[in-house]
Amino acid sequence: MWIFSAFLLVSEVWALPPPCDSEIYCTGEILKQIQTAKLFNDDKHFVDMKLTAAPEVVLGAFQNLTSKFPDGVVPRTELQEFLSTFFEEPGKEFEPWVPPDWRDNPHFLSKIADTTLREWAKQLNGLWKSLGRKLRDDVRIHPELYSSIYTPHPVVVPGGRFRELYYWDSYWVLNGLLLSEMTDTAKGMIQNFLFLVDKYGFVPNGCRIYFERRSQPPFLALMVESFYEATKDHEFIKLALPALEREYNFWMQNRSVSLDLHGTTHVLNRYNVEVGLPRPESFTDDVELAEGLSPDAQEKLWVELKAGAESGWDYTSRWYINSQNQSGGTFKDTRTSAILPADLNALMCRNERVLAYLYRIVGNEEAAKRYDQAVSARIKAIESLLWDPEMGSWFDYNLLSNSRHLSFYPSNLAPLWAQCYSQPSMGERALQYLKASGALKYPNGVPTSLNVSGQQWDMPNAWPPLQHMLIEGLSKLNSTEAKETAFDLTQRWIYTNWRAYVNYDAMFEKYDVNGDGKPGGGGEYEVQLGFGWTNGVAMQLLDQYGDRLMSRATGVSFLLETVLICCILIILLFT
Repeated sequence: MWIFSAFLLVSEVWALPPPCDSEIYCTGEILKQIQTAKLFNDDKHFVDMKLTAAPEVVLGAFQNLTSKFPDGVVPRTELQEFLSTFFEEPGKEFEPWVPPDWRDNPHFLSKIADTTLREWAKQLNGLWKSLGRKLRDDVRIHPELYSSIYTPHPVVVPGGRFRELYYWDSYWVLNGLLLSEMTDTAKGMIQNFLFLVDKYGFVPNGCRIYFERRSQPPFLALMVESFYEATKDHEFIKLALPALEREYNFWMQNRSVSLDLHGTTHVLNRYNVEVGLPRPESFTDDVELAEGLSPDAQEKLWVELKAGAESGWDYTSRWYINSQNQSGGTFKDTRTSAILPADLNALMCRNERVLAYLYRIVGNEEAAKRYDQAVSARIKAIESLLWDPEMGSWFDYNLLSNSRHLSFYPSNLAPLWAQCYSQPSMGERALQYLKASGALKYPNGVPTSLNVSGQQWDMPNAWPPLQHMLIEGLSKLNSTEAKETAFDLTQRWIYTNWRAYVNYDAMFEKYDVNGDGKPGGGGEYEVQLGFGWTNGVAMQLLDQYGDRLMSRATGVSFLLETVLICCILIILLFT
């Protein structure tokens, strides 16, 4: 009961805006009482439920219900009865849908030499059908009854509890769809994101109203680039560019920081969501974490947690700042907005380069040059503030201590992926940094950090997008050692994914670096399966390296066959 009372106190004094304007899904007595009663194992369950009556009717009914109890707190049994009357289970917003452009045998499968991996890739291609979703038209007609944000085209979702469209997940999903030759579905997903930019000025974290004031790593321009490379659709670029420009401006105006160094002003980006109150989809986690803090400190913590969610790394010791440093700390020390992330700024650099490329395609040289200049300024800023010449890598920058955070994360090497550095020698030095870090010694992927914190974006978890960005960055270096390292990491990762699929008949959102085919864990919820970006990353790696990759089962079989042939030849030779 203390947690509930403390939250009531804070809710009266918060000055920042709430996650959304809904008095059911984002603020208010219904949200507080149902979530703190812990009627579901996952707080996201409630805020994904559909209303059976207009919000004002539901609010009035709950007010009448609370008036029956002296303290206004509704007992658990009555809460459950209220839910069964005024809410329906999650998923009612969707109608049955199978992508009509799905194909049984896309071309990329023929590039996979190993028959076991080829058959597995064919099964991955089939998973798109189970992950496809189409919103019912009722979501458009009666948006007040849903937490879903309406989008006009069907989508492919991540899977599990993530039953709606998500932002940065969709970059790898889309690249997988393009390899599966599902260009109509891929185009529709991009059109949904363009629709969201027109509506909000940016792409929300996901298509729920409780996400509508925070974003995720901005990959939309890269999605358009991928679609153009696959289709050469010039007209679609013309259609997309105004929204891409608007999204870029959002990040530069609302998620940037200017720093003066040796008389030069540098502008870099950060995650920063100035929204009060707990996350509706993780309500009790946020309230319990803030227990014992002053009202002001609680609000500040909730702001930082939303910035952490915006980063996509929710959560990690990477965002802990304890006494203005990051050599320790706990989850309560999350200070995401005080950090300039190496990977976000590498992504912004790649966005700027992609925008210059797209503007040149449509013949707008003036705009292209403007983004060329932005790339140059970004590289100077990254090398001035994030590059460490002694360590030979890039690092997050702590705005409180004005220093780099020198712990290992795969994100440190994101400038390799973005090709956002000025000297070729930096790439080679970054490779040597990676080798010396100890992160390559794990058999099933590169860990998200070397710190065991219990958070899911830390040791021992390995995440598909980070593996792909690291592998792609290494493969771009003009170095045989770097390219072989990229292939070795690919072989390990593909084996991990394949082994888990054999063991569990499922693809997971993350994996444990210490065990063959073992799913990851930690964090606020159970490991989810599906899984959109995992499938997309695996397909891209199979497409790029399929002529060389082998399942270890096939490798053993090949070895046994080789030994057997040699024995037969020896017998024949001596008889």
